[in-house]
Amino acid sequence: MLSFLVAALCFSSQRTEAFSSPPTTTASPLSSTALNLFFGDYLPLGIPVLVAKDKWDNSRRTQLKEQILSLASETKRGLTKTDEQAEEMQGLFAQLEKLNPTVNPLTNKFSKVNGDWSLDYTTSDSILGKGGFPRIGPIVQNIDTTTLSAKNSEVVRYGIFDVPRSISVELSPVNGRRAISDF
Repeated sequence: MLSFLVAALCFSSQRTEAFSSPPTTTASPLSSTALNLFFGDYLPLGIPVLVAKDKWDNSRRTQLKEQILSLASETKRGLTKTDEQAEEMQGLFAQLEKLNPTVNPLTNKFSKVNGDWSLDYTTSDSILGKGGFPRIGPIVQNIDTTTLSAKNSEVVRYGIFDVPRSISVELSPVNGRRAISDF
């Protein structure tokens, strides 16, 4: 079974300008001319467009992350999601994946994937504890692309007892961007 897991998303502390639509691929002659007069031959004409697109991508990523975390909270990590909410969440994830600036995050040595993440949403019924004992507190997921492993740690309430537990799995890369894990 392929479990689609999503860890908490980090937000940039910088405020970025929001664009109502992606920037066009042509820069106004005035901005290119002004920048080239200042930087001379060191600045290609396409740079203003790239900077504007990057700002738009950052702004759009921030918006998507906020929507994802809001929906994750609303659905209690996915525990109470409706079919419509699950579909909406999958669409938000697909949009965010397209804006990922990291090429091949599983194999890129500069990837920021490695580390501990708060699992704020998942489609996995077993991780959510559906039909079993409730999970209390955060579910922490550790991802290590150097060893191709992941580990979920959680606290489960058995009656009056809170019991910490964890499970580790191997990540099976499908390509440089995706891996299969079966928790």
